[in-house]
Amino acid sequence: MKQLINKKLVLLVIFAFFTTSCSYLQPYKVPVMQGNIIEEKDIAKLEKGMTKSQVDFIFGKAVIMDPFHNNRWDYFNSITIGEQIITEQKLSIFFNNDGFVDSWIIEKSSEN
Repeated sequence: MKQLINKKLVLLVIFAFFTTSCSYLQPYKVPVMQGNIIEEKDIAKLEKGMTKSQVDFIFGKAVIMDPFHNNRWDYFNSITIGEQIITEQKLSIFFNNDGFVDSWIIEKSSEN
C-alpha cells in the first residue's frame, strides 16, 4: 500500500513539473534589424544644399526612391524581436528642383 502511494506521489510530482515548466520555457527570438542604419552623427552631417550624391555617401541608398517623387528619399530602420517592435526610425529627405537638399523630417518611435 505504501509503495502504491509513493508511485502516485512520484507521478503527481512529474505531472506537475511538466505542466508548469512548459509555460516558463520560451524559444529564443532573434532581434531583426531592417533598413538603413540611421545614426545621430550622420544626421548631424546633413546640411541644406547638399547634393544627392553627398547624401548617398552619408546614408547609402534610400530604401524608398519613388519614381513619381524624384525629390524625396526615404530611409527606414526598424528593430523587432519576435512580433514586438523595439524601435522604428524614418528619415525623409526632400530635394529642390535643382537636386539639392531642401529639408528633412525625422520620425522616431520606440516601445519598451
